[in-house]
Amino acid sequence: FVPFSLGYHRSGEDVDIILTRLREVKAFQRFPPPLLLQICACAFYECLEKGITLFRQGDIGTSWYAVLSGSLDVKVSETANHQDAVTICTLGIGTAFGESILDNTPRHATIVSRETSELLRIEQREFKTLWEKYRQSLAALLAPPYGMHKWRHGNRKRHSGRCPCGLQIPSEKLQRAGKVLRNAILSRAPHMIRDRKYHLKTYRQCCVGTELVDWLVLQSACVLTRSHAVGMWQALLEEGVLNHVDQELGFYDKYLFYRFLDDEEEDTPLPSEEEKRESEEELPETILFLAQIGPDALLRMILRKSPGQRTGDDLEIIYDELLHIKALAHLSNTVKRELASVVIFESHAKAGTVLFNQGEEGTSWYIILKGSVNVVIYGKGVVCTLHEGDDFGKLALVTDSPRAASIEDFNRILRDVEANTVRLKEHDHPVLVLEKSPRASTLGNIKYTVISGTPEKILEHFLETMRMDIHHNPAVDDFVLMHCVFMPNSQLCPLLLLEYALNSKRRALIMTLRWANAHTYLLQEEPAAIFFLEELYGSLSNDSRMLRALKDLVPDLEKVVKLQYKTLIRQFSNGEERLQKKQPIRNQDDILLKVYCSDHTYTTIRIPVAATGREVISAVTDKLGTTDELLLVHLSSAGEKQILKPNDVSVFSTLSINGRLFACPREQLNSLTPLPDQEGPTAGSMSTFELMSSKDLAYQMTMFDWELFSCVHEVSCLPLISHLSTCSSSYLFLRRFNQVQLWVVTEVCLCGQLSKRVQLLKKFIKIAAHCREFKNLNSFFAIIMGMSNPAVSRLSQTWEVNFIFFNNPWTDPSRNHRSYRLTVTKLEPPIIPFVPLLLKDMTFTHEGNKTFIDNMVNFEKMRIIANTIRQVRHCRSQPFNPDICQPNKNQAEVRAYVRKLCVIDNQRALTQLSYRLEPRRT
Repeated sequence: FVPFSLGYHRSGEDVDIILTRLREVKAFQRFPPPLLLQICACAFYECLEKGITLFRQGDIGTSWYAVLSGSLDVKVSETANHQDAVTICTLGIGTAFGESILDNTPRHATIVSRETSELLRIEQREFKTLWEKYRQSLAALLAPPYGMHKWRHGNRKRHSGRCPCGLQIPSEKLQRAGKVLRNAILSRAPHMIRDRKYHLKTYRQCCVGTELVDWLVLQSACVLTRSHAVGMWQALLEEGVLNHVDQELGFYDKYLFYRFLDDEEEDTPLPSEEEKRESEEELPETILFLAQIGPDALLRMILRKSPGQRTGDDLEIIYDELLHIKALAHLSNTVKRELASVVIFESHAKAGTVLFNQGEEGTSWYIILKGSVNVVIYGKGVVCTLHEGDDFGKLALVTDSPRAASIEDFNRILRDVEANTVRLKEHDHPVLVLEKSPRASTLGNIKYTVISGTPEKILEHFLETMRMDIHHNPAVDDFVLMHCVFMPNSQLCPLLLLEYALNSKRRALIMTLRWANAHTYLLQEEPAAIFFLEELYGSLSNDSRMLRALKDLVPDLEKVVKLQYKTLIRQFSNGEERLQKKQPIRNQDDILLKVYCSDHTYTTIRIPVAATGREVISAVTDKLGTTDELLLVHLSSAGEKQILKPNDVSVFSTLSINGRLFACPREQLNSLTPLPDQEGPTAGSMSTFELMSSKDLAYQMTMFDWELFSCVHEVSCLPLISHLSTCSSSYLFLRRFNQVQLWVVTEVCLCGQLSKRVQLLKKFIKIAAHCREFKNLNSFFAIIMGMSNPAVSRLSQTWEVNFIFFNNPWTDPSRNHRSYRLTVTKLEPPIIPFVPLLLKDMTFTHEGNKTFIDNMVNFEKMRIIANTIRQVRHCRSQPFNPDICQPNKNQAEVRAYVRKLCVIDNQRALTQLSYRLEPRRT
């Protein structure tokens, strides 16, 4: 830290030391490198002990500050007496303050160190220079304008400036994006930018909204729909890079006039041939960048529309967003659809804006889409901070007397939903809750949606209302996919058999066939299911002789029964045959498992996939012939020990990438050490794969991923969130995702030469691009997340060449992964999806919603999870085409390489390697 005090007398090494320290502060990580370097050259370091007053309210400032460590209290006085000052909030690491030096106005507050704190200080002259050039980045750090609090208390209003996001000047990146698009249009379609007349008025150098959308859709496959293109132009409009001629805030796919920022001045020169050439080179990257931020901008624009102006497509976009908001997880889908028509977007770009005061009557319910909100209680200061996905104001909204339109909307929705709800009771206890569907059936009958109910009544309802002339019924599909969560096969099968015997034989048979086709080989896990199918098949064989209406179902049920017997026979086949046939791993399958002793010797045992910890220990004890009481321990490459419990199921799936299983007496537990091979490679393999084509590597990775993905049964995703059973195929697929991430980090951290490291990153970027081309989004994100690992992202020298790609939003998916979701919905299968996101969605729904409410199944929850599972079905609805890439001669070598990636899975070791490449000195 000493170089901070040296002011302008700093060497290149000094600047590098300061730069390394600043990169440790999260708030500075998003700064462009030129800004960081200039800060390193002119900033000073200050350390304040606890209780030191940095400056007082009313002082004329001389410096701007940013907090590197510690915290400072912000005190405001309504009088001239500093003793009356009240602490209104606390500034933490990464916040900044002191912008009053820009116009020499008095300080808005008194700043006192709450604890020993480290500050970065920039003097007025240097800060003004930086502010003029990097205002956007610096403004993001600024603390609230405390002198404005009193004004805001009495005059709260929504932001109504020309720029909806509150940005006064466009960011450098969006400004460059606008320039690239303008130059490309002038190069490829110059007629689009010209003077236009409308209603006897001439508008200079304008484009038409519809023509801009037409042009953008034709430029790249990244632009998926016209509404996607609208969102991309909206992103530029929000920051003033593109402007409506009448300063309206929305971009529309209509005959409306828009003008680029560069065309606002009359004497703006046309781009030179060199500028056109540069723009042509940058155009694909620019369109990709806008394609990722466009969906967010489109959502903001839709939310700014008044409810009466929203189209059906607008409501669907809002509804999809509401499905993934934590605060709304407990509401039914019908309520969310109704909320989509009344929610309103508010942007509060200036920190310190007061939404409402303690004691005021509630008027709105707020949900945080981005950013954070401090909750302040008089006399106590900031009591908590709410973040993305949190909500506030709902309690006051429900309990206070309604005055504002937002309250009336909310309560009207609740009343309307209640009016459309039907509750069926038995012995005065509700057993089924139905909701009238907003859409009538084709026959004009009222349709009902199951909201909740007892398992038996839900099954009874679907059997009674199931239309047998419709092959696919989403509601029935929801039930057969999700029943195992609330109604195990041991309970379902007897009820179906009883329904067949006493009520509707055909309905029971159709439900059974849909159930069996959904679960296929998983039924082998439960003897009750096999017994049920055999008994039902015997009854159907007899009944079909007398009931002609059942004859057409005999072959279908016979096919299901035969499939189960074939599966039973196959379980005795060896593992090699199973691998060749790419069959999913089942719980009964045997695997060979190495279990190590404390002296690093090992024994190999054969156990079922679903073996418990107790069964593994028993097999090891028998094999070793010991009488000692052994513990089963998972030992990571970092030396971390986890004792597995006797009842833990499928213990092999607990292993990390380089983890190993040990069995030892308790007294030897502390002496366990990792095996040498657990540390991973000591040298990179770049010399091996740098000669391999990036496309070939991506192709073979995709082939392997597709094999693993094909083995993951759609229903088997459920155990990962509800722990109903094991799913080894899902475990292996997720393990592969982690392995690819670590492969990227390992190779970069083991590459000691800077020039080679730069080439290596470019190689990974190309591989990721080809994975995306092959619709292998799982490996695409694995590579991107590998490059985002702290051990890689901190390598500033390495990243200078690749800075543009690293800042691409695909590397840092949005809050709702809206860009990814939009992309996937437009892709044709086969697709290898970003599986961690699917699991995140299911986990979010599972943990945010109770499975049982008032002793009834929350079927809304089942429906949402089933929709996520169906995404897996959609991705595999078409077979993978192995001819998407023409292989080179060394395909066998490439194939062998990608299937045996050697990695370091110890993050501490990777970080240490990273610091050897680019040291940190303090």
